[in-house]
Amino acid sequence: MKTDDFDILIIGAGISGIGIACRLSERFPKRRIGILERRKAVGGTWDLFRYPGIRSDSDMFSYAYDLRPWLKPEILASGGEILNYLDATIDEFGIRDKIRFGHRVESADWSSEAAAWRVTAVDETSGESREFVARFLVACTGYYDQDQGYMPDFPGADEFAGQLVHPQHWPDDLDYSNKNVVVIGSGATAATVVPAMAGTASHVTMLQRSPSYFFEVPARDFVFGTLRWVLPKRMAARFARLRSHVLQYILFNACRRWPKLMRRLLLRHVRKEIGPDVDMRHFTPRYAPWDERLCILPEDDLLHAIRGGAASIVTDTIDRFTRDGIRLASGTELDADIIVSATGFNLRVFGGMRVTIDGETCNPNERMTYKGVLVEGIPNLAVIFGYINFSWTAKVDIAGEYLCRLLTHLESTGKHVVIPRNTDARTTDASIMNTLNSGYVARGADELPRQGDRAPWYVHHNIRKDRRWLLRDPIDDGVLEFRA
Repeated sequence: MKTDDFDILIIGAGISGIGIACRLSERFPKRRIGILERRKAVGGTWDLFRYPGIRSDSDMFSYAYDLRPWLKPEILASGGEILNYLDATIDEFGIRDKIRFGHRVESADWSSEAAAWRVTAVDETSGESREFVARFLVACTGYYDQDQGYMPDFPGADEFAGQLVHPQHWPDDLDYSNKNVVVIGSGATAATVVPAMAGTASHVTMLQRSPSYFFEVPARDFVFGTLRWVLPKRMAARFARLRSHVLQYILFNACRRWPKLMRRLLLRHVRKEIGPDVDMRHFTPRYAPWDERLCILPEDDLLHAIRGGAASIVTDTIDRFTRDGIRLASGTELDADIIVSATGFNLRVFGGMRVTIDGETCNPNERMTYKGVLVEGIPNLAVIFGYINFSWTAKVDIAGEYLCRLLTHLESTGKHVVIPRNTDARTTDASIMNTLNSGYVARGADELPRQGDRAPWYVHHNIRKDRRWLLRDPIDDGVLEFRA
């Protein structure tokens, strides 16, 4: 079995893996850096999901990397535009030849004697197992199962005569023109799919168990569009990025501090856009703003599709599928040629990779994370987990800078191994995503690393605190153990 040797091995070539690889390659050009990617193309989420209308749910000025700003006035970008951005980023930083495509990582074992990771992966084209040795391992695998989206066990689903589709596995040849479509769900995916299909389908019904909060953003940033003619484009983009960070921070904290006020403001806007003929109970959530993520609507496209009659919204629970559609608990029948189950996904840490230390299994869901980047008791392992209340990539940028600081410290002190050691913190029952009450988080919380009861063992999803923790506080803080 052939073994390749790396200084740093990154698992995943999605938005996180590419961002980390670019930053490490720029800072350490002489180090051997490799990337293992299961898919046959870069992009991760953006290559996997192909449903109609797929787009970013964060503005692109904050979602793009700090190293390579977004230089277009469009605030949200389609999946295809994001893939083009990632491709261009890879070429600009020269990391394409570092990626091994089609490799599914099965296990990673740390050898204390060799002070290195031995990673086993399967080449999904040939079926052969391959081994890789790395001094430092960075997991950029996201937090959901890419093999299977969450599909509830709908009673009577086998009786339905039409097509049942999950957005994670969208058929390339699905023809929904002049068809009746029911989209089950009320989250970001449903809010994207419904207006995208509404212009072509005969009618689209959004069937939700409970409503979500909606927040409008314009299609284009006119401030940036003006500034880029006056300032250098990158300077204008950095201003737009900073402004976006500030506005996101204010919005989230306002929702937490004044939930009743923010609820009134959000619902007032929906009432204005949806018109007087739609029942507001379909748009009035039972929870406070930001207990779950806000659904971002570019120019209120979903609300306008409903107001114009191309789409409608129903709040009810499913009794069972029938041959011709769905029977609801209220007794109402929804006719459907196509049912889209936008019901979320299954959580999965490290892409399902087994992690062992000297042959002994380490379960990530039994351990805490150190400053949201390293893992309790595991040597030379970083896990990149973005923000859930902010732009995902903002945390990727900060974590990447921290890794550069950490690796530089190791090099300057002649050390090769770093281990976060817990001496006083207690593990709680909460997961690192405990600030969200979304269904997929509740279903899969046991799969995620735990929160600690004190710093630096909890994840607060706060960019200001992370900048202090990761970019300014000393690397050698008495919690990290360093070995030669």
